[in-house]
Amino acid sequence: MRYAQAPPTRAASAVYVTLAAQVLCLGALVTFELVRGRSLAAQLAAFDGRPRGAEAEAVVGPVTLFAVLILLLGVATIASAAAYTTWLVHARQADHRSATAGPVAAAWLIPGVNLVAPVLLVDELWRGALPPAGRRRRWLVLLAAWWTSWLTTLALVLVRLPRETSADGLTGVGVPELVALAAAALLCAATVRQITAVQCSARGVAMPTVLPGTRRPATPPESAPLGQAS
Repeated sequence: MRYAQAPPTRAASAVYVTLAAQVLCLGALVTFELVRGRSLAAQLAAFDGRPRGAEAEAVVGPVTLFAVLILLLGVATIASAAAYTTWLVHARQADHRSATAGPVAAAWLIPGVNLVAPVLLVDELWRGALPPAGRRRRWLVLLAAWWTSWLTTLALVLVRLPRETSADGLTGVGVPELVALAAAALLCAATVRQITAVQCSARGVAMPTVLPGTRRPATPPESAPLGQAS
């Protein structure tokens, strides 16, 4: 039998949830930056970064909230990376029994290589799932859009990092980064769903319509024929 495992539908659902959490956490951080970030950065700069006494009491609340938002964003980012990696490894193993996690790790972790290799790896996974004919062009458009949006997000973040943050807020992250990440997350989820759907179709498995851990609505039993007990 060609297929070694069932399609990783649960792992795909985890990708959707963690990507949504990452976007929500960044949205909360950007909102904080727009509402309070610049003024708080200016206060900390005026205190030389070490407020004392009444000055410290005036900023302890906003600084604590900022720290919590940064922590949540970091946790959500790590969770989404772990969920995506897990899905990718399991999806490759669903196509080929001998597939290992090594190529996935190398594609994402080797500098320079990780600018090209991941998208090629995902395309290889799509082709290995043996999709129906006629979908190749639409898939390539989706794949290119996802990778372009991801590289755009990465570029925006890297451009922000060397800047002084007092004029642009605490991190300098704003609406452009949020829009880019939201687009990248949505398109990434779309690629995951496309590949998972193709694998499910090839095996005659229905795509889940509810999240793992929830129950589908019960279907009423069919009526018994006349003359027979129900």
